[in-house]
Amino acid sequence: MVTGPLPGSLSALRRDRALADLSGSSVDVVVVGGGVTGTGVALDAAARGLSVVLLERADLASGTSRWSSKLVHGGLRYLAHGEIGLARESARERAVLTGTTAPHLVRPLPFLVPDVAGRSVTALAEAGGRAADLIRRSVPGGRGSLPSTRRVSRAEVSRLVPGVRAGRGGVVFWDGQLVDDARLVIALARTAAAHGAQVLTGATVDAVDGADVHLGLDDGEALTLRAGAVVNAAGVWSQRLAPAIRLVPSRGSHLVVPGSRLGSPTAALTVPLPGSRSRYVFALPQPDGLVYLGLTDEPVSGSVPDDDPVPSDYEVRQLLDTVNQVLTSPLSHSDVVGSYAGLRPLVLPDSAGTGPGDATADLSRKHLLRWDGPVLSVVGGKLTTYRAMAEETVDAVVERLGRGAARSGTARLPLVGAASRASLAGIEAPARLVARYGTEAPVVAGLGLEPMVDGRAETVGELRFAVRHEGARSVADLLDRRTRIGLVPADRARAVPTAERVLAEEP
Repeated sequence: MVTGPLPGSLSALRRDRALADLSGSSVDVVVVGGGVTGTGVALDAAARGLSVVLLERADLASGTSRWSSKLVHGGLRYLAHGEIGLARESARERAVLTGTTAPHLVRPLPFLVPDVAGRSVTALAEAGGRAADLIRRSVPGGRGSLPSTRRVSRAEVSRLVPGVRAGRGGVVFWDGQLVDDARLVIALARTAAAHGAQVLTGATVDAVDGADVHLGLDDGEALTLRAGAVVNAAGVWSQRLAPAIRLVPSRGSHLVVPGSRLGSPTAALTVPLPGSRSRYVFALPQPDGLVYLGLTDEPVSGSVPDDDPVPSDYEVRQLLDTVNQVLTSPLSHSDVVGSYAGLRPLVLPDSAGTGPGDATADLSRKHLLRWDGPVLSVVGGKLTTYRAMAEETVDAVVERLGRGAARSGTARLPLVGAASRASLAGIEAPARLVARYGTEAPVVAGLGLEPMVDGRAETVGELRFAVRHEGARSVADLLDRRTRIGLVPADRARAVPTAERVLAEEP
């Protein structure tokens, strides 16, 4: 349990002090973008002794980083594309997250591929799973971190996902699941703040002119500061600071359905997309009893808007039709209680033509690292490998600046709330809060355990904690990012009055 002041508390008072000191100041690194990549870079740079300011135009995790499948992938899909290096890097970073940096936020999750999807499908899944097992055992911390791939009986299939049609059995492989992608971003930002980084939301970078960084605050104030280097970690919006980058945004969409419609599964149902040997639709069970059904991969043309993307009618049909192939009781549109979509910032290789075509699913998930004057853009990659991307980025910054520790220590640096699984098991607080806040769960529980709304597990204490320590400043911050009740619009609407009351009551 935490005693004393909370490390890296993103309080309103801290923000006011940072703003008072910011105008005209000089720092080593300005990071643009408060997603998983930007907060990872801010942490790595601050932990190496560099002075850091992270600027986010909206809120932490307000872009792509909250719209993922909430998985910590070991790289099984990369194997299908022959990208062994990426698969190994993913497996290594998964082991770091689950073993050191955020054990409280990650849990092992079985993935079921049932025989009713086709015996050739399960044979391929078994071969891929066993190859992934070999890679996992070859990376530090990987051996013993997850169970091995295995065939399961018809009875086991029914136990794991009761809604699947009867068949001969299936294959189970294992991967990692985040309790919430946005909570990982918040933990990274607060850990960076605990190492001295200034984390400012509601701050839009308008221009970089040499060493001068010009920004506007959401209250209309304009400020300028000087930076030794500017890291552009704005994801699909990176071209606003680096127009020469060739991005191919791809939309990934999910549907939210009650878990009861699939028999309250304990494994992720895995069904191949018709006509593909490497793309699957997953029905991912969540701790709150919901299931997230995804994932699509649709090219997006034109400029990237600031507003959140939404799934198309085609994507909704595709997801439902694919998973319905193996269900006893098919899902319909009326079963969908929510949906969400995010944009992947895929990088178009220099060798490609002038247009992306429609094959975003086949583009590599490798990231790009490139200097344009004082701006270093880091774009692409995957949530799982954020730490490795950040390490490589800060290596380049340290080399450019000639100061800061030469080597990253973030692979051995626990995030706020992290502890060993044995320690987490002994924390006296509701298990749901421990899974989201780790060692800080008793503090959250002490702020109030009454539910925000009837029938949901989210508490008023979580809202108060978000305002006091996690930089939440609006209803959207509270309901759509610090908690995820916003994924079900009907529940969000019921929670708005409570969120408004907490914002009014908190200083």
